[in-house]
Amino acid sequence: MKIVVAASVLQGREAFSTLGRVTVLPDREIRREDLHDADALIVRSQTRVTAELLAGTPVSFVATATAGADHFDTEWLTDNGIAWTASPGCNANAVAEYIITALALLARQRSTELPGKTIGIVGVGQIGSRVAQKATALGLRVRRNDPPLALQTQSPEYLPLETILPEADILTLHVPLTTTGPFPTHHLADCRLFGQLKPGAWFLNAARGNVTDSEALEYALANQRLSASVLDVWANEPQLPPALQQAVNYLTPHIAGYTLEGLLNGTLHCARELAHFLEVEPAWTPDLTQLPPAPTIALDAAGRHDEEVLAELLITGCPIPADDRAWRAEMAAASDAADLRRRFDTFRKNYTSRREFAAIRAHLANATPALLEAAAALGFQISAPQ
Repeated sequence: MKIVVAASVLQGREAFSTLGRVTVLPDREIRREDLHDADALIVRSQTRVTAELLAGTPVSFVATATAGADHFDTEWLTDNGIAWTASPGCNANAVAEYIITALALLARQRSTELPGKTIGIVGVGQIGSRVAQKATALGLRVRRNDPPLALQTQSPEYLPLETILPEADILTLHVPLTTTGPFPTHHLADCRLFGQLKPGAWFLNAARGNVTDSEALEYALANQRLSASVLDVWANEPQLPPALQQAVNYLTPHIAGYTLEGLLNGTLHCARELAHFLEVEPAWTPDLTQLPPAPTIALDAAGRHDEEVLAELLITGCPIPADDRAWRAEMAAASDAADLRRRFDTFRKNYTSRREFAAIRAHLANATPALLEAAAALGFQISAPQ
């Protein structure tokens, strides 16, 4: 069989060569004519999979190595008998680590501490549940909102937004993008939500861009309804109004989930699902020898507050400030919308060095037991040199 694989699928050629003949193409350049003799298509979020792309082709299986599938016309795929799958949870830990790092950054920037603050988590699935776990390890008071889970479980731990918003010092979104059904999330974060949110709250979105109304966010920041914001996603990526660019504290180009482990998890899921579809045994495992050596971070905690050392550890492991500076430079250098799109794609394609905390060894000299416990709870491999 012939399998077309998007170039951004990490180790895609190796993974799918065990199942058929592989053609690797740039994500945004995959066209219907490329699929005239293809049986399967494996992509990431930059490739829209719709009738325009697939109608009249022999493709019978499509997969995305991303957690979400809002770039798929799933109704059309199902109606036309085309099997499809996303990779839920593949990058959940990576996104949670990004969010926790962003919180540490904002706290350091504002000379405040995270313990005791209230964080509202909207969407408590694969990612949101991990954010809750890590936030608890940092001493945050966690409030959860997830209407579908509340309905399913009847658990009192899931609270209405109207209850959470007035007390939340921090609000972070981890919902899929939906426009129909009982709980649509399109423009969930709108003027009404920001108006109900505790004045001066921090707002983070690493879910989907259109979950936030950009104009409402810009207004909330301009009028100091919000005191800080972090965006990894936004509507009409990669274009963002200049005023909102300047107002956002940290801005990264949809790379919160881009650890090497997260990328490989997505590839592995798709390869296994295609093998199951073909009714053969999965034969591929990721080649970890192709990954760069796992980093070691050495810090001396002597004479320093635990929060300061922990923030430095997090930022070294998940370099949001460096990514923010690099992306803003790309935006400033872009000559037009097409050039900005090329820079956006190139940035994400080349973003292949970040590792999850579990791969990082942290040597923390003169650390307090509380610091060692917090760092370990966040996933780092911990040692405390004498």
